[in-house]
Order: sequence, then C-alpha cells, then structure tokens
Amino acid sequence: MISLSHVYKQYHNTIAVEDLNLEVSRGEIVGIIGHNGAGKSTTLKMIAGLVEPTSGEISVMGGDLHHGGTQIKRHIGYLPEESPLYENMTARQYLLFFSELYRMPRKKAQARIDLLLDSLSLNAKDQLTGEFSKGMKRKTAIARTLLHDPDLLVLDEPNSGLDPLTSFFIINYLKTLRDEGKTILLSAHNLFHVEYICDRVAIIKGGRLVIFDKMENIRSSLGRREFQVTFKSDQALDYERQDGSYVFRTSEVDAIAEMLELISAENWALVDLSVKETALEEIYVRLMTEK
Repeated sequence: MISLSHVYKQYHNTIAVEDLNLEVSRGEIVGIIGHNGAGKSTTLKMIAGLVEPTSGEISVMGGDLHHGGTQIKRHIGYLPEESPLYENMTARQYLLFFSELYRMPRKKAQARIDLLLDSLSLNAKDQLTGEFSKGMKRKTAIARTLLHDPDLLVLDEPNSGLDPLTSFFIINYLKTLRDEGKTILLSAHNLFHVEYICDRVAIIKGGRLVIFDKMENIRSSLGRREFQVTFKSDQALDYERQDGSYVFRTSEVDAIAEMLELISAENWALVDLSVKETALEEIYVRLMTEK
C-alpha cells in the first residue's frame, strides 16, 4: 500500500526527514510517534502528496504521487492536526460543499453524509459548526476526510485536544474502519491509544526511523517484563508489605520460580501472581532520552 525508500526532506538548512524507509501493508493501522519536530507531520504530508520529498521514492497504492498522482490522491483521506471549519456553515452544508469538490452526485453525497454523521454520533447536523465543541468539530473534520470513501487514511493527531471520552470514541471508530478494510497511518501523542489500536508502530527521532515493528516485538527487544507475587505468611519476613500481604517483584524468571517454590515449601498462602509488560510510553521515553 505504502512504500518509502531512502526518503529525505530538507527545509533550507534543516533536515526534517532523513533516509526514511517504511513499508505499510493494506488493511493495517500504523502509528508514527516521536517528539515535536521529529518529522512525523512532514512524513504524513509527503505520503498524502501535499509535500514533495527532497530525494528518495514514495509509492502509494503502486503509483508515484508526484508524477501523475491525481488519481491516487482521490483514494486518500488526509486529516491535518488543525482542521478549521467554515463556521458560518452547518455540518451538513460544510460536507455538501466538499462533496461538490469531489464531484459526488447529490443524492449519493447526502446519503453518505447522513451515514458518516450518524456513525460518528454527531446529531447536530443542521447546527452551525461555529457553535460546535472541539470534539464535534473534530468529528466533522473526520467525516470530511471519509466523505469520498478513501482506501487510505492519513491522520495527523486525530484525537488532539479532545476530552477522554470523545478521544476514545474516535480511536474505537478507527478500529471499525480498519475492520472495513481501510489502511490507516496516524500520528499521536497519546501512546496508550497508539498501543491500543496500531498493528505496528514506527518511532522517529530527529527525522530518522529508530524502530518499526509490531508491539509485541518492540516489547520483546526493548521492553521489560516484571513478575509480582503476593502472598500471606504469619512470619515476620523481609519483603514489601501491602494491604496485609507480602509482595515480591522481579524481572527474572528463575527468581520468580524460586519464590514460588519457597512459598510452597513454607506453606505460605499465595494470593496473586501477575505479570506486567512494559508500556509503549516507557519504551518511548527511554529511546528519546538515549544519546
């Protein structure tokens, strides 16, 4: 679906993206994360055909965006981080205006608009967008991105600045779009959301790709696994106390096995055994602080 080969983007004396190689398969959600200025938005704009790379090759849906890419762009839905609306229009009028730009037949456009606004739980179809909350405005912008039923969605911070409930609604909505066969490439600062919905994650630092893999592989190579055993004993032991129980933590499999053998041998009461995997946020922070 998407292929980037040795892509560079330079603005005057600043290199925004450096030697970026990326492959995105059809029907998957890929998250791009990185610090401010890492090159995320520039990368998304190049994939959407809004910015030309300084060098390197970008292929989307088997074609070159910058040489006869008009037909390809018709199958791309792009959502910028900031998406101001025409605030003197209602949501319906706003979307009808864009349907005319897409040259959609009127009846087809009206049916599509109603379907999208209903699926996004945006009931104020005939209210001026200038009266909308930020969440309602973002939903309207997402509806505009989906209006022409694109195969590829390129979303820059789709839930930026939204309240937790609206944000989580949109994230779950993206999962339904993936289930419908859409390919989704997104950037986000909320790493929990990235971890929750993305099939693979790309981490960019200083314009360069640091890692690109499935979450389970990222955790395996860069993460940490911590075992926690909670047990009860009438003896005074040199372990952490928590709510009347003792707690033992370790990342070593052998150590946890020895602890379980000890609990069994001493006839202590095992309360709980749990495993905590490193979250994406912890891995990200560590990568960003490494020199």
